[in-house]
Amino acid sequence: MNNRYEAWKTHAVLDSYTKQQLLNLSPQEIEDCFGAEVEFGTAGMRGLLGPGPNRLNLVTIRKATVGFISYIKKIQETNSTLQGVAIAYDNRYMSREFAYEAAATLASYGITSYVYQSLRSTPQLSFTVRELKCAGGIMITASHNPKEYNGFKVYDKTGCQLVPHDIDEVIKAISNIQDELAIVVADHHHLSPLIREVDPCIDKLYQKKVMDIALRPEVNKDIKIVFTSVHGAGFPIVPDVLTASGYNVVNVEDQIIYDSAFSNTKSPNPEEAIAYERAIEVGKEIDADVLLCTDPDADRMGVVVKHNNEYKLISGNQTGAIIIEYLLSTLKEKHLLKERSVIFNTIVTSDLPEKVATHYGVEVEKTLTGFKFIGEKIEEYSITKEKNFVLGFEESYGYLIEPFVRDKDAVQACLLLCEAAAYYATQNKTLLDILEILYARHGYYHDTQTSLTLKGIEGSAKIKAILQGLRDNPLTHIGPLKVLKQQDYQSLTENINGHITPLTGFVSSDVLKYELEQGSWVAVRPSGTEPKCKFYYCVKGENKDHAEKLFNELQVSMAAFVS
Repeated sequence: MNNRYEAWKTHAVLDSYTKQQLLNLSPQEIEDCFGAEVEFGTAGMRGLLGPGPNRLNLVTIRKATVGFISYIKKIQETNSTLQGVAIAYDNRYMSREFAYEAAATLASYGITSYVYQSLRSTPQLSFTVRELKCAGGIMITASHNPKEYNGFKVYDKTGCQLVPHDIDEVIKAISNIQDELAIVVADHHHLSPLIREVDPCIDKLYQKKVMDIALRPEVNKDIKIVFTSVHGAGFPIVPDVLTASGYNVVNVEDQIIYDSAFSNTKSPNPEEAIAYERAIEVGKEIDADVLLCTDPDADRMGVVVKHNNEYKLISGNQTGAIIIEYLLSTLKEKHLLKERSVIFNTIVTSDLPEKVATHYGVEVEKTLTGFKFIGEKIEEYSITKEKNFVLGFEESYGYLIEPFVRDKDAVQACLLLCEAAAYYATQNKTLLDILEILYARHGYYHDTQTSLTLKGIEGSAKIKAILQGLRDNPLTHIGPLKVLKQQDYQSLTENINGHITPLTGFVSSDVLKYELEQGSWVAVRPSGTEPKCKFYYCVKGENKDHAEKLFNELQVSMAAFVS
């Protein structure tokens, strides 16, 4: 490890800031930066910025790109019409530099890249891959992580993030690189003819596609909307689409500035209530009906709704249920709901949206966490025509309405959500009124997520130990509820009262899920993008108070098991 550190000090091609960090590392920091390597998770490679193989820097970006090149070359060998790689980036520190370092690395291997000249969202990158018929794509982003992070997401020819068997190829190619410092990038971005600018017409095509998803373009749009991009790529595309569609949008002006430090927000994560503080202030000033927040790469959308003169945050699961209700009821009313329609969500998504879909005769298929698995299913059915895609979504605020994008698309979600809010407003109902109707129809669900943050190499080992401990000691009860079934997505087995059967239809993933009495469940999984162990709760109760009380009992019980 010390030899590697010394080699980086003398030979690494780093930006001046990272090089200065390298020289000032403490012994503990040296161990953390050089004692492991940043890994690909559920959403590609994501990690802290800084020096060393366990951080994001020019060297690790270059190394990851070389690994991706082996995949791209294989794709081009099988289909010569697919050429080049589309590249986009968000507002984070080093995002533009990483994008052009990836482009220069591709050029060194004779591969053309199409790079946006300024910030673009993740869904726009996915769209660009498809529209330009690229062999793949690269998105430089750390999504909703804190400002100290950045990331490198890779996409296939369909605009979908690489699924495990493809990621495995990239990882294998990366592992075969013996000396990351020896990678030579000959063509710099200001010299290489292989590095090209994305034609601005692609933006116009994407915007038109999004606007065409409207189900009720004639609806009275007399609602007030506040939008914040929390300094990220959601501006200007989201307000542009909404304004062009006829909505009245007021931006949170001090949060639509591109700022890597996220100076004017307490969090860039729409899952956290503190992310909405400025939007709520602006909302109160103009008496807004709906507040929208997109994360830095604008693939996730969060919503705050004015209800009974209070501004209330709606969870990802609740938003999913409301969108499904509006989408399916409207399609049915207009006789547009196709037979064999299907909605995709994940194994850690609430049961309530599935109840709503079933009410309209629409099937729900579960995938592992990670929208790439949903994108994979969309592609499968686009070929077989076995089922008709209606919606894909994750509880973590990610939604896709039309599959001209193959990743989460907050721009689409914002437009459809505003249309739903405007439509229900004509009935003197808010989105929370609709949620209460759904609870009355299907039962009350309290869905939430907690997490245990454990940083560094020791933290990673602790998270693995937590999951292994739960496997070694199967739970019979969580709180007052009996465990009816344990699903282990790593071993792909189900345990029902000691009877083990195969769990089919999934690839192996480090997730445990406990189905409980009374229609509740708990799931545990390590985050693929943050140093966290996540705990998901879907608690069905007789009413709000009962469900929340039951959740508290389940949470205390789980905390005792993993302490």
